[in-house]
Amino acid sequence: MLGARGARREPRYLKTMTDITRDALLRVPFCGMRHPHRDRARKLRREQTPAEARLWSRLRSRDMAGAKFRRQVPIGPFIADFLCKELSIIVEADGGQHSDQESYDARRTAWLESQGYRVLRFWNHAILTDTDAVMEVIGDAVHDARMAARESW
Repeated sequence: MLGARGARREPRYLKTMTDITRDALLRVPFCGMRHPHRDRARKLRREQTPAEARLWSRLRSRDMAGAKFRRQVPIGPFIADFLCKELSIIVEADGGQHSDQESYDARRTAWLESQGYRVLRFWNHAILTDTDAVMEVIGDAVHDARMAARESW
């Protein structure tokens, strides 16, 4: 079979398994390129803290009022701990290291909010000792976001 410029070209249906695997790896949703934080996000998903594990056990499988949350999601130059894209809610679990980087967290939160996200921050200690209260705050945010979406229709 000849291509547009006369070069020999194999038909599309004759792809090898290597070609199929390579094509699958190259298909990513970030403007045709892999997100620069993708590998770091994967590592964070594998090495979650006890507080993140507790929160994830409550947020996964649409258990929070039907909202779908994903964990360790790259967003722009940052990685969000938990994201509900449908409702634009980000939940952050902050450990002790965050007390030393308050200005960084403030810039990060400001940037995420400028992109239309509502950011909820909880200390790891609060997540581990008062999980129900944390889940109630997240539930209220999900409810408020759903009501705002309905009003805008």
